[in-house]
Amino acid sequence: MNKATERSCLVRAASRREAMALLGAGASMLAAGVTNGSARAAGSDDRGLTEAAVQRDPDVPVAGNPVGDISIVEWSDYQCPYCRKVEPELRQVVEHDGKIRLVLKDWPVLGPVSVTAARMALASKFQDKYHVAHDAMIGAKSRLTEPRINELLANAGINMDRLKRDLAAHGKQIDAILARNNDQATAFGFRGTPSFIIGHFRVPGVLSMADFEQAIADARKAKAHD
Repeated sequence: MNKATERSCLVRAASRREAMALLGAGASMLAAGVTNGSARAAGSDDRGLTEAAVQRDPDVPVAGNPVGDISIVEWSDYQCPYCRKVEPELRQVVEHDGKIRLVLKDWPVLGPVSVTAARMALASKFQDKYHVAHDAMIGAKSRLTEPRINELLANAGINMDRLKRDLAAHGKQIDAILARNNDQATAFGFRGTPSFIIGHFRVPGVLSMADFEQAIADARKAKAHD
């Protein structure tokens, strides 16, 4: 991995310890938002950091339990090795818990191929195969190129002719989703992928299963006191 990729793909929140320290300190509540590390006034929404905008965007795909009591919002890039590393453990936590909404925000920060992958994943939604596309690319063991993306998606059963038509027909809508995802990540001060909102807590970095479980427990505890 080159230095540029390493910087973009995560300044790994100085690892799990820093991420969990943020939680222990109260992190940054979603309702307040974050600008340059400082809490914003509750209820302010000029940069799209309302709960509805971040957790309930109807155009952003959701996995897990769609009516779960806690939302985990993940910003990820299909070329990010840390995103690929955390994916199996995150999905296992979501499945085991049974009450988590997993909101999947494509955030292509690693160059043109990442943008292509994100756009194709979102276009797959129009044939009800976003999750198939997501899993095929996030689970790839090799470097992504446009031909490799086409191969992965075709092998996963996605109609590539339909995909091209949907990209042409819905390109502006797809690009608007990516722009919203980027604006929110930037407003929260995230510096790379993966980054998370867990409940109302801002958690940048790669987490273990135990870290996810603790963060979810903290989010539920905070929600009980709202």
